[in-house]
Amino acid sequence: MIFQPKTITLKNGKTAVLKTASPENAAEMLSYIKTASGETDFLLRYPEEWNLTVAQEEAWIQNLAASSGTLAIACFVDGKVAGNCEISFKKGMKEGHRASVAIAILKAYWGLGIGSAMFAELISTAKNYGTEIMELDYLQGNERALHLYEKFGFKTVSEIPNAIKLKNGTYLSEFHMQKYL
Repeated sequence: MIFQPKTITLKNGKTAVLKTASPENAAEMLSYIKTASGETDFLLRYPEEWNLTVAQEEAWIQNLAASSGTLAIACFVDGKVAGNCEISFKKGMKEGHRASVAIAILKAYWGLGIGSAMFAELISTAKNYGTEIMELDYLQGNERALHLYEKFGFKTVSEIPNAIKLKNGTYLSEFHMQKYL
């Protein structure tokens, strides 16, 4: 799916553009997600686990743009990737009423309203798609994300204890949240 570019104003007065990434952004998208993965323990991969080539990332971006069941939105500030989010619509008669979402933002851009702007777009897209339930997972201790999700009406529905094991041996629970549209 393609997201039509939209300019937003951040809390610091700067503008940002939400849009679908293009294959030309592949190297920067890879660099961004590796950086974001190293800035927090709350993403599901460490930087060294992102071992895609630029060509593979280009193909992934092209497949997302051509997909009728997934929308990815990247946020660009001063022409650089600051974050991205994704909504994937489930298929089939039994699960077609649900969609899952994910988000990541570089630490330098936390607290500027990017997450809220992206979530507003994901919710609007889900409603237009006919989705009844949006779902996401967050990790124990990620209070910033929890606040964002609760702000948009997501409720915790289950917990998986010790779902994540960090390099230092610490275990984190994973929480599943839903929002009914």
